[in-house]
Amino acid sequence: MIKGTIKTINELLSTKQLSCVELTQQYLDAIARHNDTLNAYVKVTPELALSSAKKIDEKIAAGIPLGPLAGVPMTLKDNISTKGIETTCCSKMLENYVPIYDATVWELLQNQGAVLLGKTNMDEFAMGSTCETSYFGGAKNPHNTGCVAGGSSGGGASAVGGNLAAFALGSDTGGSIRQPASFCGVVGFKPTYGSVSRYGLIAFASSFDQIGPITTTVEDAAMVFDAISLKDAHDSTSQGCDPTVPYLGDSLKGRTVGVIKEYFEGIGDDINDAVHKAIQVYRSLGAEVKEFSMPEIHYGLPVYYILACAEASSNLGRYDGIRYGYKVPHYNDINEMICRTRSEGFGEEVKHRILLGTYVLSAGYYDAFYKKAQSVRGKIVASFEEIFRSCDFIVAPTVPMTAFESGHKQQSATENYLTDICTVPVNIAGLPAISVPCGFDKGGMPIGLQIIGQRFDEATVLNAAYQYEAMTRENAFKVVEMGVRP
Repeated sequence: MIKGTIKTINELLSTKQLSCVELTQQYLDAIARHNDTLNAYVKVTPELALSSAKKIDEKIAAGIPLGPLAGVPMTLKDNISTKGIETTCCSKMLENYVPIYDATVWELLQNQGAVLLGKTNMDEFAMGSTCETSYFGGAKNPHNTGCVAGGSSGGGASAVGGNLAAFALGSDTGGSIRQPASFCGVVGFKPTYGSVSRYGLIAFASSFDQIGPITTTVEDAAMVFDAISLKDAHDSTSQGCDPTVPYLGDSLKGRTVGVIKEYFEGIGDDINDAVHKAIQVYRSLGAEVKEFSMPEIHYGLPVYYILACAEASSNLGRYDGIRYGYKVPHYNDINEMICRTRSEGFGEEVKHRILLGTYVLSAGYYDAFYKKAQSVRGKIVASFEEIFRSCDFIVAPTVPMTAFESGHKQQSATENYLTDICTVPVNIAGLPAISVPCGFDKGGMPIGLQIIGQRFDEATVLNAAYQYEAMTRENAFKVVEMGVRP
């Protein structure tokens, strides 16, 4: 049995081979030893973690059956609201901000007994692909600490990949769960838009944002997803989703795998080889492979950055130094106060995206950019729908390259944005997609395989990933002996 999975932890606790307090302390000790190197956590919550663990041990002693996530040490991205615990979006603008309510996903996990170890690092306001725009400095890749962990959920992927948490929750606006999962050699699942409540997720782009799990196995991802995918009255877009774990292991014989040729343009040779080997694995499992062309993929990146930045411009307008957040101490009038507060409180990448979003929404440019991008978004949605009439799921690279050196691409915004070229179409269409490890490049860095499904067909996506993982995990996954392996 693979060590460190949620199921393993649950078994160890329920059979009393290890107390929850002992397990939690091991994780906290590992964080104390290694977080200075990885910078995965920006806030550690030892008192809360040990208090929660003690309650789980009391339940075990009383003979109360445990749920699947009870006592499992985990972490939350720093844009998911936690009552009484700093939630800063890794920005100076929200430094020391303490929410007065819990996000729905955290409320659900608390009710199931999950143990919060802390809040993880991220690109500022989830805007970035390397985690390097964080006000607290970027998270590092556990496979090579000289390389980036990816973004924006880089801290969560680093923590799970470095064994400093059993699982993490991140958010995915344009690939921010799947891309760092690919870079760090772990599993990252972006559910269908609307399947998981966004209540308590600090907004970047509201029609794209989606919360999802980062785990070491596909089964873990399914278990966490099932725990958080409940309909929530606090989020008008929330619809919930049926359980997926019962479908893991279903045969793929007779299923059709879609391969969109445009996804393979401009990707590295190692990634191309690894994904095509994965396609052969699906053939060996009895699935038929069918190739498609989707020229609209080429427009995914510009459509995403026009629309996401426009929404960010609107969402971040509330940070003005008046209601909450950072405020400059000295100013002559209200206009100077707002201008200086936003100039000093936001980092360069966030300001860049706010300006871009404001520009495309401005008079004279709305029709030329924003309205046209919305039209092309509709065409991308329609193209996916057409392809799914002939296949059950799509396989593609997660990222066109593997993790690169820290600081290497800070000078080129365009190169940074290109890391999202394979992931943003999924967010544009609101589809579910997962990244699973599918090997390593010549330098030993992980490669991710992306599996994309139809809206609210999470069960098919997770089962396809589960079947692939079962066939290849020994060669595609490498444990980083850094943190805890119970």
